[in-house]
Amino acid sequence: MSAPRKVGKRVPETSAATPEIASNLAALRQMRGLSAAFLAGAVGVSRQTVYAIEAGSYVPNTAVGLRLARALEVTVEDLFTLPADSPPPAPRSERVEMLPGSDPLRPGQPVQLCRVDKQLIAAASVPAAWVLPPSDAMMTASDKAQIYDPDVEFRNRILVAGCDPAISVLARHLQPAGLELVLAHRNSSQALSLLKKGNVHIAGTHLRDEASGESNIPEIGRIFPKNSVALFSFGVWEEGIVTASGNPKSIQGIEDFARKGVVIVNREQGAGSRALLDTRLQRLKMNAEEVSGYRDLAPGHLAAAWKVHTGAADCCIATRAAARLFALSFQPLAAERYDFAIRRQHLDLPAIQTLLDTLNRSGFRRDLEGIGGYDTKSSGQRML
Repeated sequence: MSAPRKVGKRVPETSAATPEIASNLAALRQMRGLSAAFLAGAVGVSRQTVYAIEAGSYVPNTAVGLRLARALEVTVEDLFTLPADSPPPAPRSERVEMLPGSDPLRPGQPVQLCRVDKQLIAAASVPAAWVLPPSDAMMTASDKAQIYDPDVEFRNRILVAGCDPAISVLARHLQPAGLELVLAHRNSSQALSLLKKGNVHIAGTHLRDEASGESNIPEIGRIFPKNSVALFSFGVWEEGIVTASGNPKSIQGIEDFARKGVVIVNREQGAGSRALLDTRLQRLKMNAEEVSGYRDLAPGHLAAAWKVHTGAADCCIATRAAARLFALSFQPLAAERYDFAIRRQHLDLPAIQTLLDTLNRSGFRRDLEGIGGYDTKSSGQRML
């Protein structure tokens, strides 16, 4: 932020100071559902001052900026940022030592870092779980569970059904706010079905309408009554052909899936990746029965990429993030928006509001871009 200015002093619109800061106040205020008059009263300024800050014609002093941030439950950095054309900070590079015993890593593959004495050790990020999963209870009958802690009410949780492994990144960013995501792995069609039944708070979906090229909105319109569901962008990912490192079988396109000696691993019916493959096969007038492995199914992007990594299959359709995690080769086929569908009656829940705010935070976006190669320009935007 600029040097403190006296509250109420309007900076002329021609002032050189005005373009130094970009204001996100209007978007954050509207996301919270607050009127300018209400926010002005909470902060101790006039309604005109709020509008001026939103328009970028007034630069608030530090005290007003802090009060605005407190009222909206965000950071000052969330409210005021440098313009988009300002160069981002230069990435920091540092020499690391690979953890002995690790497989060789390729550029672009994610790692976790830890300082051990004077060494900065890099360990490959492990997608396959090697710990016991978290649990709260033990089933004692088909419809009854014995809860380990009888005092827990599970009110600080959001149940999300979806197939994007990067939802775990969001879960980590929600932990400081005291919120937990319960992640149920389901493909897009299954997730939307659970949302319609009222079994989950959020359904993650990436179903592309071939006729319009639009992601998710047409499918939402077919399944849900009008205006009953809101849709927010999680991020844009790339889906494509994942092959072994170096693409040893020279698989260049879907047409190569029918080649002798090429074995694929597919996804289950209702998965966005399965729909993408079927659409491309239809365009090429290829019979699915000509594709070896078409009926061999993997339950998720990482599971499919893992089969390619282990040599059980030569290729699959999955995300760039899955390919990057296993150091596999990737050829993009489509860029798709992965969205969160939420019933409108849940939008005012404090936990949902915190989650939506987090989608707009720079720290979350930075991690999503770095770990999964996502385009996060639309993250947090309401699409429907």
